Amino acid sequence: MKGPAAPKDPEKKKPYFYIIREKEIFGAKLDEEKGVQFIYENDGRLISSAQITGNISDPNILELLKTTQGFRTLVHSIGVSVKTEDSSSKLDFIFQMYGNKDIYGGGTNLKLSLTGDGMEEKINLCEIDWSEDDKEPGQIRFEFDTPEILARANVRLYLNEGFSVPEISEESEVDVSSEAYHRMITRSLMQLGNPKRLAGAIKRAKEGKDVTLAYIGGSITQGAGATPINMGCYAYKSYQAFSDRYGNGNNVHFLKAGVGGTPSELGMLRFDRDVLREGNYPDVVVIEFGVNDEGDETKGNCYESLVKKVLMLPNQPAVILLFSVFANDWNLQKRLSPVGRHYDLPMVSVLDAVSPQFPLSEENGRVISKNQFFYDIFHPTNAGHTIMADCITYLLLQTELAEETIDRTAELLLKKPVLGDDFVSVKLLDKKDHYEDAVIQCGGFTKTDTELQWVEMDEDLFGTPQFPYNWMYDGTGNEKNSFFELTLNCRALLLIYKDSGANDVGKADVFLDGRKVLTADPRKTGWVHCNPVIVCNDKISRQHILQVKMAQGEEHKKFTILGFGYVN
Repeated sequence: MKGPAAPKDPEKKKPYFYIIREKEIFGAKLDEEKGVQFIYENDGRLISSAQITGNISDPNILELLKTTQGFRTLVHSIGVSVKTEDSSSKLDFIFQMYGNKDIYGGGTNLKLSLTGDGMEEKINLCEIDWSEDDKEPGQIRFEFDTPEILARANVRLYLNEGFSVPEISEESEVDVSSEAYHRMITRSLMQLGNPKRLAGAIKRAKEGKDVTLAYIGGSITQGAGATPINMGCYAYKSYQAFSDRYGNGNNVHFLKAGVGGTPSELGMLRFDRDVLREGNYPDVVVIEFGVNDEGDETKGNCYESLVKKVLMLPNQPAVILLFSVFANDWNLQKRLSPVGRHYDLPMVSVLDAVSPQFPLSEENGRVISKNQFFYDIFHPTNAGHTIMADCITYLLLQTELAEETIDRTAELLLKKPVLGDDFVSVKLLDKKDHYEDAVIQCGGFTKTDTELQWVEMDEDLFGTPQFPYNWMYDGTGNEKNSFFELTLNCRALLLIYKDSGANDVGKADVFLDGRKVLTADPRKTGWVHCNPVIVCNDKISRQHILQVKMAQGEEHKKFTILGFGYVN
Protein backbone atom coordinates (compact mmCIF):
# COMPACT_ATOMS: atom_id res chain seq x y z
CA MET A 1 0.00 0.00 0.00
CA LYS A 2 1.40 3.36 -1.05
CA GLY A 3 1.33 6.35 1.21
CA PRO A 4 0.40 9.82 0.03
CA ALA A 5 2.84 11.37 -2.44
CA ALA A 6 5.03 14.11 -1.06
CA PRO A 7 3.73 17.50 -2.14
CA LYS A 8 5.77 19.58 -4.56
CA ASP A 9 7.53 22.61 -3.23
CA PRO A 10 5.25 25.62 -3.58
CA GLU A 11 6.06 27.90 -6.49
CA LYS A 12 8.03 30.88 -5.30
CA LYS A 13 5.84 33.97 -5.32
CA LYS A 14 7.02 36.19 -8.13
CA PRO A 15 7.03 39.98 -7.89
CA TYR A 16 4.33 41.62 -9.98
CA PHE A 17 2.70 44.91 -10.80
CA TYR A 18 -0.67 45.85 -12.24
CA ILE A 19 -1.15 47.43 -15.64
CA ILE A 20 -4.95 47.21 -15.28
CA ARG A 21 -6.41 47.29 -11.78
CA GLU A 22 -10.11 47.13 -11.02
CA LYS A 23 -10.94 48.83 -14.31
CA GLU A 24 -14.46 48.72 -15.70
CA ILE A 25 -14.62 47.28 -19.20
CA PHE A 26 -17.54 46.98 -21.60
CA GLY A 27 -18.00 44.60 -24.50
CA ALA A 28 -19.09 47.07 -27.16
CA LYS A 29 -21.03 45.33 -29.91
CA LEU A 30 -18.64 43.96 -32.53
CA ASP A 31 -21.30 41.99 -34.37
CA GLU A 32 -24.55 40.21 -33.49
CA GLU A 33 -22.76 37.70 -31.26
CA LYS A 34 -19.54 39.30 -29.98
CA GLY A 35 -18.54 42.27 -27.85
CA VAL A 36 -15.08 43.82 -27.52
CA GLN A 37 -13.17 46.26 -25.31
CA PHE A 38 -9.95 47.69 -26.77
CA ILE A 39 -7.18 49.03 -24.53
CA TYR A 40 -4.21 50.42 -26.48
CA GLU A 41 -0.73 49.99 -24.99
CA ASN A 42 1.55 51.39 -27.74
CA ASP A 43 3.06 54.89 -27.95
CA GLY A 44 4.09 54.92 -24.29
CA ARG A 45 0.74 53.82 -22.91
CA LEU A 46 2.08 50.61 -21.37
CA ILE A 47 4.84 52.55 -19.65
CA SER A 48 2.26 55.00 -18.33
CA SER A 49 0.10 52.12 -17.08
CA ALA A 50 3.11 50.70 -15.23
CA GLN A 51 3.82 54.08 -13.64
CA ILE A 52 0.25 55.04 -12.74
CA THR A 53 -1.32 51.68 -11.97
CA GLY A 54 1.75 49.68 -10.95
CA ASN A 55 3.63 52.46 -9.16
CA ILE A 56 6.76 51.60 -11.18
CA SER A 57 9.56 54.18 -11.28
CA ASP A 58 12.58 51.95 -12.05
CA PRO A 59 13.88 53.28 -15.41
CA ASN A 60 15.28 49.85 -16.37
CA ILE A 61 11.86 48.21 -16.05
CA LEU A 62 10.14 51.05 -17.92
CA GLU A 63 12.71 50.83 -20.72
CA LEU A 64 12.07 47.11 -21.16
CA LEU A 65 8.35 47.75 -21.72
CA LYS A 66 9.09 49.64 -24.96
CA THR A 67 9.76 46.55 -27.09
CA THR A 68 8.54 42.98 -27.34
CA GLN A 69 12.05 41.70 -26.71
CA GLY A 70 12.30 43.82 -23.56
CA PHE A 71 8.84 42.68 -22.49
CA ARG A 72 9.95 39.06 -22.78
CA THR A 73 13.10 39.78 -20.78
CA LEU A 74 11.07 41.35 -17.98
CA VAL A 75 7.84 39.36 -17.81
CA HIS A 76 7.51 35.74 -16.75
CA SER A 77 3.73 35.51 -17.01
CA ILE A 78 0.56 37.60 -17.34
CA GLY A 79 -2.22 37.18 -14.78
CA VAL A 80 -5.75 38.12 -15.86
CA SER A 81 -9.04 38.12 -13.95
CA VAL A 82 -12.45 39.40 -15.03
CA LYS A 83 -15.58 39.70 -12.90
CA THR A 84 -18.98 39.90 -14.58
CA GLU A 85 -22.48 39.90 -13.13
CA ASP A 86 -23.02 36.44 -14.60
CA SER A 87 -19.96 34.51 -13.44
CA SER A 88 -20.44 31.96 -16.24
CA SER A 89 -19.87 34.58 -18.98
CA LYS A 90 -17.20 33.54 -21.48
CA LEU A 91 -14.53 35.82 -22.89
CA ASP A 92 -11.05 35.86 -24.39
CA PHE A 93 -8.14 38.05 -23.33
CA ILE A 94 -5.71 38.96 -26.13
CA PHE A 95 -2.48 40.91 -25.68
CA GLN A 96 -1.36 41.76 -29.22
CA MET A 97 2.19 42.64 -30.14
CA TYR A 98 2.50 45.04 -33.07
CA GLY A 99 4.80 44.08 -35.94
CA ASN A 100 7.70 45.85 -37.62
CA LYS A 101 6.69 45.22 -41.22
CA ASP A 102 3.01 44.48 -40.65
CA ILE A 103 1.79 46.56 -37.69
CA TYR A 104 -1.46 44.76 -37.00
CA GLY A 105 -0.90 41.38 -38.63
CA GLY A 106 2.75 40.59 -38.02
CA GLY A 107 3.01 40.40 -34.24
CA THR A 108 2.29 37.68 -31.69
CA ASN A 109 -1.13 37.39 -30.07
CA LEU A 110 -1.01 36.23 -26.44
CA LYS A 111 -4.43 34.66 -25.84
CA LEU A 112 -6.24 33.39 -22.77
CA SER A 113 -9.81 32.06 -22.42
CA LEU A 114 -11.63 33.13 -19.26
CA THR A 115 -14.92 33.07 -17.44
CA GLY A 116 -16.28 36.07 -15.58
CA ASP A 117 -15.91 34.51 -12.14
CA GLY A 118 -13.04 36.73 -11.00
CA MET A 119 -10.52 33.88 -10.84
CA GLU A 120 -7.05 34.71 -12.14
CA GLU A 121 -5.68 32.73 -15.08
CA LYS A 122 -2.13 33.05 -16.41
CA ILE A 123 -0.24 33.14 -19.70
CA ASN A 124 3.32 31.81 -19.31
CA LEU A 125 5.50 33.57 -21.86
CA CYS A 126 7.93 30.65 -22.07
CA GLU A 127 5.15 28.63 -23.72
CA ILE A 128 4.51 31.15 -26.51
CA ASP A 129 5.59 30.68 -30.15
CA TRP A 130 6.80 34.21 -30.87
CA SER A 131 6.75 35.95 -34.26
CA GLU A 132 9.95 37.17 -35.89
CA ASP A 133 8.12 40.41 -36.82
CA ASP A 134 7.38 41.39 -33.20
CA LYS A 135 8.15 45.04 -32.47
CA GLU A 136 6.28 46.33 -29.40
CA PRO A 137 3.35 45.68 -27.05
CA GLY A 138 0.40 47.01 -29.04
CA GLN A 139 -3.08 46.49 -27.63
CA ILE A 140 -5.16 44.50 -25.19
CA ARG A 141 -8.58 43.18 -26.17
CA PHE A 142 -11.29 41.61 -24.08
CA GLU A 143 -13.57 39.71 -26.49
CA PHE A 144 -16.89 38.64 -24.98
CA ASP A 145 -19.07 35.82 -26.32
CA THR A 146 -22.05 38.11 -25.69
CA PRO A 147 -22.09 41.84 -26.57
CA GLU A 148 -22.73 44.71 -24.17
CA ILE A 149 -21.36 42.96 -21.08
CA LEU A 150 -20.13 45.21 -18.25
CA ALA A 151 -17.22 43.79 -16.24
CA ARG A 152 -14.30 44.66 -13.98
CA ALA A 153 -10.80 43.54 -14.97
CA ASN A 154 -7.33 43.10 -13.51
CA VAL A 155 -4.15 42.44 -15.46
CA ARG A 156 -0.81 42.09 -13.74
CA LEU A 157 2.66 41.24 -14.98
CA TYR A 158 4.65 38.66 -13.00
CA LEU A 159 8.37 39.26 -13.38
CA ASN A 160 11.38 37.09 -14.04
CA GLU A 161 14.16 36.54 -11.52
CA GLY A 162 16.28 39.58 -10.79
CA PHE A 163 13.53 42.20 -10.87
CA SER A 164 11.85 43.78 -7.87
CA VAL A 165 8.92 46.20 -7.64
CA PRO A 166 7.18 48.22 -4.89
CA GLU A 167 4.48 46.59 -2.80
CA ILE A 168 0.90 47.11 -3.90
CA SER A 169 -0.93 49.78 -1.91
CA GLU A 170 -4.63 49.68 -1.11
CA GLU A 171 -7.03 52.22 -2.59
CA SER A 172 -10.21 53.46 -0.91
CA GLU A 173 -13.42 54.09 -2.79
CA VAL A 174 -13.89 57.67 -3.94
CA ASP A 175 -16.26 59.45 -1.54
CA VAL A 176 -18.18 61.89 -3.72
CA SER A 177 -20.07 63.23 -0.68
CA SER A 178 -16.97 64.29 1.24
CA GLU A 179 -15.90 67.86 1.88
CA ALA A 180 -12.55 67.08 0.24
CA TYR A 181 -14.34 66.00 -2.93
CA HIS A 182 -16.36 69.23 -2.97
CA ARG A 183 -13.21 71.31 -2.52
CA MET A 184 -11.59 69.47 -5.40
CA ILE A 185 -14.54 70.21 -7.69
CA THR A 186 -14.60 73.91 -6.77
CA ARG A 187 -10.98 74.27 -7.92
CA SER A 188 -12.09 73.43 -11.46
CA LEU A 189 -13.83 76.78 -12.02
CA MET A 190 -11.15 78.83 -13.77
CA GLN A 191 -13.56 81.61 -14.68
CA LEU A 192 -17.30 82.08 -14.42
CA GLY A 193 -17.23 84.53 -17.31
CA ASN A 194 -20.28 86.45 -18.37
CA PRO A 195 -23.15 84.18 -17.25
CA LYS A 196 -25.83 85.79 -19.43
CA ARG A 197 -26.03 83.20 -22.20
CA LEU A 198 -25.66 80.15 -19.96
CA ALA A 199 -28.18 81.52 -17.47
CA GLY A 200 -30.56 82.07 -20.39
CA ALA A 201 -30.30 78.42 -21.41
CA ILE A 202 -31.00 77.33 -17.83
CA LYS A 203 -34.01 79.64 -17.66
CA ARG A 204 -35.45 78.35 -20.93
CA ALA A 205 -35.06 74.76 -19.75
CA LYS A 206 -36.89 75.55 -16.51
CA GLU A 207 -39.71 77.10 -18.55
CA GLY A 208 -40.12 73.84 -20.47
CA LYS A 209 -38.65 75.15 -23.72
CA ASP A 210 -36.43 72.93 -25.85
CA VAL A 211 -32.74 73.25 -24.99
CA THR A 212 -29.89 71.39 -26.68
CA LEU A 213 -26.49 70.75 -25.11
CA ALA A 214 -23.73 70.02 -27.64
CA TYR A 215 -20.23 68.72 -26.99
CA ILE A 216 -17.36 68.85 -29.48
CA GLY A 217 -13.83 67.66 -28.85
CA GLY A 218 -11.45 64.72 -29.07
CA SER A 219 -11.53 61.17 -27.76
CA ILE A 220 -12.42 62.20 -24.19
CA THR A 221 -15.57 63.85 -25.52
CA GLN A 222 -16.15 60.78 -27.68
CA GLY A 223 -16.19 58.92 -24.37
CA ALA A 224 -12.92 56.96 -24.41
CA GLY A 225 -12.31 55.24 -21.07
CA ALA A 226 -16.00 55.32 -20.13
CA THR A 227 -17.98 52.11 -19.87
CA PRO A 228 -20.34 52.07 -21.60
CA ILE A 229 -18.96 54.81 -23.81
CA ASN A 230 -22.34 56.33 -24.64
CA MET A 231 -23.67 56.89 -21.11
CA GLY A 232 -20.56 56.61 -18.96
CA CYS A 233 -18.86 59.63 -20.55
CA TYR A 234 -18.64 63.09 -18.98
CA ALA A 235 -20.72 64.58 -21.78
CA TYR A 236 -23.74 62.37 -21.16
CA LYS A 237 -23.39 62.60 -17.37
CA SER A 238 -23.26 66.42 -17.38
CA TYR A 239 -26.16 66.60 -19.85
CA GLN A 240 -28.16 64.26 -17.59
CA ALA A 241 -27.39 66.43 -14.57
CA PHE A 242 -28.56 69.53 -16.49
CA SER A 243 -31.72 67.74 -17.63
CA ASP A 244 -32.53 66.41 -14.15
CA ARG A 245 -32.04 69.79 -12.50
CA TYR A 246 -33.58 72.14 -15.06
CA GLY A 247 -35.64 70.10 -17.56
CA ASN A 248 -39.13 68.66 -17.47
CA GLY A 249 -38.23 65.17 -18.64
CA ASN A 250 -38.11 65.57 -22.40
CA ASN A 251 -37.20 69.15 -23.30
CA VAL A 252 -33.41 68.93 -22.85
CA HIS A 253 -31.57 67.32 -25.77
CA PHE A 254 -28.09 65.83 -26.12
CA LEU A 255 -25.62 66.10 -28.98
CA LYS A 256 -22.12 64.61 -28.78
CA ALA A 257 -19.50 65.09 -31.51
CA GLY A 258 -16.14 63.90 -30.22
CA VAL A 259 -13.60 62.34 -32.59
CA GLY A 260 -10.55 60.61 -31.16
CA GLY A 261 -7.07 61.92 -31.92
CA THR A 262 -8.22 65.10 -33.63
CA PRO A 263 -7.59 68.79 -32.84
CA SER A 264 -9.71 71.91 -33.23
CA GLU A 265 -8.16 72.14 -36.70
CA LEU A 266 -10.50 69.31 -37.65
CA GLY A 267 -13.24 70.35 -35.21
CA MET A 268 -13.78 73.66 -37.00
CA LEU A 269 -14.13 71.79 -40.32
CA ARG A 270 -16.74 69.31 -39.09
CA PHE A 271 -18.67 71.64 -36.77
CA ASP A 272 -21.37 72.52 -39.30
CA ARG A 273 -22.01 68.88 -40.23
CA ASP A 274 -21.58 67.23 -36.84
CA VAL A 275 -23.17 69.87 -34.60
CA LEU A 276 -25.47 72.00 -36.75
CA ARG A 277 -27.33 69.01 -38.07
CA GLU A 278 -30.50 69.64 -40.04
CA GLY A 279 -30.30 73.34 -39.25
CA ASN A 280 -30.67 72.88 -35.48
CA TYR A 281 -28.69 75.30 -33.33
CA PRO A 282 -27.52 74.20 -29.86
CA ASP A 283 -28.13 76.40 -26.82
CA VAL A 284 -24.94 75.36 -24.99
CA VAL A 285 -21.72 74.18 -26.65
CA VAL A 286 -18.91 72.60 -24.62
CA ILE A 287 -15.58 72.80 -26.49
CA GLU A 288 -12.94 70.29 -25.33
CA PHE A 289 -9.65 70.47 -27.23
CA GLY A 290 -7.39 71.32 -24.29
CA VAL A 291 -5.35 68.12 -24.66
CA ASN A 292 -5.71 67.55 -28.41
CA ASP A 293 -4.32 70.79 -29.81
CA GLU A 294 -0.60 70.23 -29.26
CA GLY A 295 -0.39 69.26 -32.95
CA ASP A 296 -2.41 72.27 -34.13
CA GLU A 297 -0.22 73.96 -36.76
CA THR A 298 -1.58 77.39 -35.85
CA LYS A 299 -0.98 77.18 -32.06
CA GLY A 300 -4.46 78.46 -31.25
CA ASN A 301 -5.72 80.21 -34.39
CA CYS A 302 -7.93 77.24 -35.25
CA TYR A 303 -9.16 77.01 -31.65
CA GLU A 304 -10.17 80.66 -31.46
CA SER A 305 -11.70 80.41 -34.94
CA LEU A 306 -13.92 77.56 -33.73
CA VAL A 307 -14.89 79.46 -30.56
CA LYS A 308 -15.84 82.55 -32.58
CA LYS A 309 -17.68 80.42 -35.13
CA VAL A 310 -19.91 79.12 -32.33
CA LEU A 311 -20.35 82.47 -30.59
CA MET A 312 -21.45 84.08 -33.87
CA LEU A 313 -24.34 81.66 -34.47
CA PRO A 314 -27.64 83.50 -34.85
CA ASN A 315 -29.22 81.94 -31.75
CA GLN A 316 -26.34 83.22 -29.54
CA PRO A 317 -25.44 79.98 -27.74
CA ALA A 318 -23.47 79.78 -24.52
CA VAL A 319 -19.92 78.43 -24.91
CA ILE A 320 -18.07 76.55 -22.17
CA LEU A 321 -14.34 75.92 -22.57
CA LEU A 322 -13.35 72.63 -20.95
CA PHE A 323 -9.72 71.71 -20.33
CA SER A 324 -9.13 68.00 -19.72
CA VAL A 325 -5.86 66.58 -18.37
CA PHE A 326 -3.40 63.83 -19.25
CA ALA A 327 -1.82 61.50 -16.70
CA ASN A 328 1.39 63.55 -16.71
CA ASP A 329 -0.59 66.52 -15.31
CA TRP A 330 -0.49 68.35 -18.62
CA ASN A 331 -2.88 70.26 -20.82
CA LEU A 332 -2.89 73.37 -23.00
CA GLN A 333 -4.95 75.69 -20.82
CA LYS A 334 -2.12 78.24 -20.53
CA ARG A 335 -2.07 78.56 -24.32
CA LEU A 336 -5.82 78.47 -24.90
CA SER A 337 -7.39 80.11 -21.82
CA PRO A 338 -6.57 83.64 -23.12
CA VAL A 339 -9.34 82.97 -25.66
CA GLY A 340 -11.81 82.42 -22.82
CA ARG A 341 -10.66 85.55 -21.01
CA HIS A 342 -10.84 87.58 -24.23
CA TYR A 343 -14.51 86.67 -24.83
CA ASP A 344 -15.38 86.45 -21.11
CA LEU A 345 -16.41 82.79 -21.32
CA PRO A 346 -16.91 80.22 -18.56
CA MET A 347 -13.86 77.96 -18.31
CA VAL A 348 -13.50 74.67 -16.47
CA SER A 349 -10.14 73.02 -15.76
CA VAL A 350 -10.00 69.36 -14.77
CA LEU A 351 -6.24 69.78 -14.29
CA ASP A 352 -6.80 72.45 -11.62
CA ALA A 353 -9.28 70.16 -9.87
CA VAL A 354 -7.47 66.83 -9.68
CA SER A 355 -3.73 67.31 -10.23
CA PRO A 356 -2.93 69.16 -6.96
CA GLN A 357 -4.26 66.24 -4.88
CA PHE A 358 -2.65 63.35 -6.79
CA PRO A 359 0.67 63.38 -4.85
CA LEU A 360 -1.04 63.61 -1.46
CA SER A 361 -1.92 60.76 0.87
CA GLU A 362 -5.52 60.08 1.83
CA GLU A 363 -4.78 61.48 5.29
CA ASN A 364 -3.59 64.73 3.73
CA GLY A 365 -6.44 65.28 1.34
CA ARG A 366 -6.19 62.89 -1.60
CA VAL A 367 -9.65 62.21 -3.01
CA ILE A 368 -8.77 59.99 -5.97
CA SER A 369 -5.56 58.32 -7.14
CA LYS A 370 -4.22 58.50 -10.68
CA ASN A 371 -5.04 54.83 -11.15
CA GLN A 372 -8.65 55.52 -10.18
CA PHE A 373 -8.95 58.63 -12.34
CA PHE A 374 -7.13 57.51 -15.51
CA TYR A 375 -8.07 54.58 -17.70
CA ASP A 376 -4.79 55.04 -19.56
CA ILE A 377 -2.29 57.85 -20.08
CA PHE A 378 -4.86 59.92 -22.00
CA HIS A 379 -8.38 59.03 -20.92
CA PRO A 380 -10.39 59.06 -17.68
CA THR A 381 -12.12 56.10 -16.09
CA ASN A 382 -15.82 56.17 -15.25
CA ALA A 383 -14.85 57.86 -11.99
CA GLY A 384 -12.79 60.38 -13.95
CA HIS A 385 -15.66 61.09 -16.34
CA THR A 386 -17.94 61.58 -13.31
CA ILE A 387 -15.55 64.15 -11.87
CA MET A 388 -15.45 66.00 -15.21
CA ALA A 389 -19.25 66.07 -15.30
CA ASP A 390 -19.38 67.31 -11.70
CA CYS A 391 -16.99 70.13 -12.61
CA ILE A 392 -19.39 71.28 -15.34
CA THR A 393 -22.35 70.92 -13.00
CA TYR A 394 -20.57 73.10 -10.43
CA LEU A 395 -20.23 75.78 -13.11
CA LEU A 396 -23.99 75.57 -13.72
CA LEU A 397 -24.73 75.97 -10.01
CA GLN A 398 -22.49 79.02 -9.78
CA THR A 399 -24.15 80.47 -12.88
CA GLU A 400 -27.54 80.18 -11.15
CA LEU A 401 -26.18 82.22 -8.23
CA ALA A 402 -24.60 84.92 -10.39
CA GLU A 403 -26.08 88.38 -10.75
CA GLU A 404 -27.87 89.44 -13.92
CA THR A 405 -25.50 90.85 -16.53
CA ILE A 406 -25.57 92.28 -20.05
CA ASP A 407 -24.28 90.06 -22.84
CA ARG A 408 -21.27 91.89 -24.28
CA THR A 409 -20.27 89.09 -26.66
CA ALA A 410 -21.14 91.00 -29.84
CA GLU A 411 -18.87 93.83 -28.73
CA LEU A 412 -16.04 91.46 -27.83
CA LEU A 413 -16.26 89.68 -31.18
CA LEU A 414 -15.35 92.94 -32.90
CA LYS A 415 -12.07 93.20 -31.04
CA LYS A 416 -8.76 91.98 -32.40
CA PRO A 417 -8.45 88.21 -31.81
CA VAL A 418 -6.01 87.10 -29.16
CA LEU A 419 -4.58 84.07 -31.02
CA GLY A 420 -6.17 84.42 -34.47
CA ASP A 421 -9.45 83.98 -36.31
CA ASP A 422 -8.37 83.19 -39.86
CA PHE A 423 -10.75 80.22 -40.15
CA VAL A 424 -14.01 81.50 -38.66
CA SER A 425 -15.82 81.15 -41.99
CA VAL A 426 -14.19 77.87 -43.02
CA LYS A 427 -16.39 75.48 -45.00
CA LEU A 428 -16.14 71.78 -45.77
CA LEU A 429 -15.85 70.48 -49.33
CA ASP A 430 -16.33 66.82 -50.19
CA LYS A 431 -18.50 64.69 -52.47
CA LYS A 432 -21.59 65.66 -50.49
CA ASP A 433 -21.03 69.36 -49.78
CA HIS A 434 -19.67 70.57 -53.08
CA TYR A 435 -18.59 74.15 -53.80
CA GLU A 436 -20.12 75.26 -57.08
CA ASP A 437 -17.07 77.29 -58.11
CA ALA A 438 -14.68 74.40 -57.49
CA VAL A 439 -13.41 72.42 -60.47
CA ILE A 440 -12.36 68.87 -59.69
CA GLN A 441 -10.49 66.36 -61.82
CA CYS A 442 -10.51 63.08 -59.93
CA GLY A 443 -7.86 61.33 -62.00
CA GLY A 444 -7.47 57.92 -60.38
CA PHE A 445 -9.20 59.02 -57.16
CA THR A 446 -12.56 57.62 -58.21
CA LYS A 447 -13.38 55.13 -55.44
CA THR A 448 -15.05 55.71 -52.06
CA ASP A 449 -13.24 54.48 -48.96
CA THR A 450 -15.45 52.70 -46.41
CA GLU A 451 -12.68 51.64 -43.99
CA LEU A 452 -12.88 54.86 -41.98
CA GLN A 453 -12.57 56.14 -38.44
CA TRP A 454 -15.83 55.37 -36.63
CA VAL A 455 -17.02 57.22 -33.54
CA GLU A 456 -19.97 56.93 -31.18
CA MET A 457 -22.14 60.02 -31.68
CA ASP A 458 -24.77 61.27 -29.22
CA GLU A 459 -26.21 58.39 -27.17
CA ASP A 460 -25.31 55.75 -29.76
CA LEU A 461 -23.23 52.69 -28.93
CA PHE A 462 -22.60 51.97 -32.60
CA GLY A 463 -20.06 53.96 -34.58
CA THR A 464 -20.65 56.57 -37.27
CA PRO A 465 -18.07 56.75 -40.11
CA GLN A 466 -16.18 60.01 -40.37
CA PHE A 467 -16.00 61.73 -43.79
CA PRO A 468 -17.72 58.98 -45.78
CA TYR A 469 -18.05 61.22 -48.88
CA ASN A 470 -14.41 60.89 -49.87
CA TRP A 471 -12.16 60.30 -52.85
CA MET A 472 -9.96 57.17 -52.76
CA TYR A 473 -7.15 56.08 -55.03
CA ASP A 474 -7.21 52.28 -54.83
CA GLY A 475 -3.72 51.54 -56.10
CA THR A 476 -4.77 50.08 -59.46
CA GLY A 477 -3.72 53.06 -61.54
CA ASN A 478 -0.40 54.15 -62.96
CA GLU A 479 1.89 57.17 -62.94
CA LYS A 480 -0.34 59.03 -65.43
CA ASN A 481 -3.63 58.86 -63.53
CA SER A 482 -2.51 58.56 -59.90
CA PHE A 483 -3.47 62.18 -59.20
CA PHE A 484 -6.32 64.41 -58.03
CA GLU A 485 -6.70 68.10 -58.96
CA LEU A 486 -8.81 70.82 -57.35
CA THR A 487 -9.14 74.37 -58.70
CA LEU A 488 -10.93 77.04 -56.67
CA ASN A 489 -10.80 80.63 -55.44
CA CYS A 490 -9.89 80.87 -51.78
CA ARG A 491 -7.51 82.53 -49.35
CA ALA A 492 -7.07 79.48 -47.09
CA LEU A 493 -7.14 75.81 -47.99
CA LEU A 494 -6.86 72.65 -45.89
CA LEU A 495 -6.53 69.01 -46.95
CA ILE A 496 -8.03 66.22 -44.85
CA TYR A 497 -6.62 62.77 -45.55
CA LYS A 498 -6.95 59.35 -43.94
CA ASP A 499 -4.20 57.89 -41.79
CA SER A 500 -3.83 54.12 -41.62
CA GLY A 501 -1.43 51.50 -40.35
CA ALA A 502 -2.21 49.17 -43.26
CA ASN A 503 0.62 47.98 -45.49
CA ASP A 504 -1.21 48.79 -48.72
CA VAL A 505 -1.41 52.58 -48.20
CA GLY A 506 1.19 54.92 -49.63
CA LYS A 507 2.50 58.46 -49.52
CA ALA A 508 1.19 61.29 -51.67
CA ASP A 509 2.86 64.55 -52.67
CA VAL A 510 0.75 67.70 -52.41
CA PHE A 511 1.35 70.57 -54.81
CA LEU A 512 -0.12 74.08 -54.69
CA ASP A 513 0.07 76.08 -57.92
CA GLY A 514 2.79 73.76 -59.18
CA ARG A 515 4.95 73.95 -56.02
CA LYS A 516 5.31 70.97 -53.73
CA VAL A 517 4.17 71.96 -50.22
CA LEU A 518 4.16 68.63 -48.35
CA THR A 519 4.26 64.86 -48.53
CA ALA A 520 1.32 63.21 -46.80
CA ASP A 521 2.32 59.93 -45.13
CA PRO A 522 -0.76 57.99 -43.93
CA ARG A 523 1.35 55.42 -42.06
CA LYS A 524 3.09 57.96 -39.83
CA THR A 525 0.30 57.95 -37.22
CA GLY A 526 -0.23 54.20 -37.50
CA TRP A 527 -4.00 53.96 -37.09
CA VAL A 528 -7.19 54.84 -38.96
CA HIS A 529 -7.60 58.51 -38.23
CA CYS A 530 -8.63 61.82 -39.84
CA ASN A 531 -5.65 64.10 -40.49
CA PRO A 532 -6.12 67.80 -41.41
CA VAL A 533 -3.21 69.86 -42.77
CA ILE A 534 -3.09 73.50 -43.86
CA VAL A 535 -2.02 73.88 -47.48
CA CYS A 536 -2.20 77.67 -47.59
CA ASN A 537 -3.41 80.59 -45.48
CA ASP A 538 -3.16 83.91 -47.32
CA LYS A 539 -4.48 87.40 -46.69
CA ILE A 540 -6.40 87.67 -49.96
CA SER A 541 -8.45 85.25 -52.03
CA ARG A 542 -7.26 84.12 -55.44
CA GLN A 543 -7.43 81.09 -57.69
CA HIS A 544 -5.39 78.12 -56.55
CA ILE A 545 -4.71 74.76 -58.15
CA LEU A 546 -4.10 71.94 -55.69
CA GLN A 547 -2.81 68.59 -56.86
CA VAL A 548 -2.45 65.38 -54.86
CA LYS A 549 -0.15 62.89 -56.60
CA MET A 550 0.95 59.49 -55.42
CA ALA A 551 4.64 59.71 -54.56
CA GLN A 552 7.05 58.14 -57.02
CA GLY A 553 7.01 54.38 -56.66
CA GLU A 554 3.80 54.43 -54.57
CA GLU A 555 1.35 54.25 -57.48
CA HIS A 556 0.42 50.67 -56.53
CA LYS A 557 -0.73 51.73 -53.06
CA LYS A 558 -3.89 53.40 -51.71
CA PHE A 559 -4.53 56.96 -50.54
CA THR A 560 -7.78 58.60 -49.41
CA ILE A 561 -8.71 62.28 -49.55
CA LEU A 562 -11.43 62.71 -46.94
CA GLY A 563 -12.25 66.30 -47.88
CA PHE A 564 -11.07 69.89 -47.91
CA GLY A 565 -11.62 72.99 -45.86
CA TYR A 566 -11.61 76.39 -47.55
CA VAL A 567 -12.03 80.05 -46.69
CA ASN A 568 -13.10 82.41 -49.51
